[in-house]
Amino acid sequence: MLIAGFPAGAWGTNCYLVAPAAGEECVIIDPGHQAAPGVEEAVRKHRLKPVAVVLTHGHIDHVASVVPVCGAHDVPAWIHPEDRYMMSDPEKALGRSIGMPLLGELTVGEPDDVKELADGAKLQLAGLEFGVSHAPGHTKGSVTFGLPEAADIPPILFSGDLLFAGSIGRTDLPGGDMAEMLDSLARVCLPLDDSTVVLSGHGPQTTIGQERATNPYLRQVAAGLGAQEAPRRGM
Repeated sequence: MLIAGFPAGAWGTNCYLVAPAAGEECVIIDPGHQAAPGVEEAVRKHRLKPVAVVLTHGHIDHVASVVPVCGAHDVPAWIHPEDRYMMSDPEKALGRSIGMPLLGELTVGEPDDVKELADGAKLQLAGLEFGVSHAPGHTKGSVTFGLPEAADIPPILFSGDLLFAGSIGRTDLPGGDMAEMLDSLARVCLPLDDSTVVLSGHGPQTTIGQERATNPYLRQVAAGLGAQEAPRRGM
């Protein structure tokens, strides 16, 4: 399997291109602010053919380049219906007043083809099967994408802004809810095998085992208690 990831834009949001191997079809995950050049570089370098964009949630730092990326490759974008409005109205999603500057001019709106994600769906894309888990808490329509273990490759979780190395996504923006976040951590993350590699929306990769042992939020959820305070990230 080939996973090409890079941090993009002002928020350092991780964008991933996922393919069975170089020279094959790929899926693009979370092309955010200023991600389009990095996407095109990875496509050329690895001789990839994008077939879809999939989005962990609708915040502008994860979707700002959806329109140009989808347009350049004539592919659909997949997003949960509860976050779909954010592609066209990012200021509402961030609790900003209309007209306030948002890092200059950004191309917002929906691409020509938008498909909606559902909890428990299995997306067959680029010869891979992505399992979709609805994981509200950071936003109402947050999801994760899971790839099962294959050959010598451990299971992989693209966690978006649900789970980070040592922390979790913020819950203080519109649509955020700490109770829902804790429930999502318990329901989506705790059942996973310790070997599961976590590729998150911000920061370095980790594993479920590492987070189960050290992440204060996941430890508290596992213990059935309220979460301790720790630095949280993500727009």
